[in-house]
Amino acid sequence: MQGQGTRRPGMGPEHRALGRAVRELRARQGLSQEEMGFACDLHRNYIGALERAEVSPTLRTLLRLMRGLALPLSVLVEVYERQLADAER
Repeated sequence: MQGQGTRRPGMGPEHRALGRAVRELRARQGLSQEEMGFACDLHRNYIGALERAEVSPTLRTLLRLMRGLALPLSVLVEVYERQLADAER
């Protein structure tokens, strides 16, 4: 298993919204970070880092997440946009 993306300290609100969106989609399916990592061929620690906005995923990683969750990328974008709007309120 591998993690794809770049680690950068102090990720902004967009990364935090993405992390919350990933966590929400994982929770909707009742998966642990380990189970989601297995389904997406990513390490569970990477899933946690993504949810905590510690990494910036590549498009390849986002597609891997969506394939593992059997969801279209548009669902992630929709949840991300809602999370970002909620954070701005």
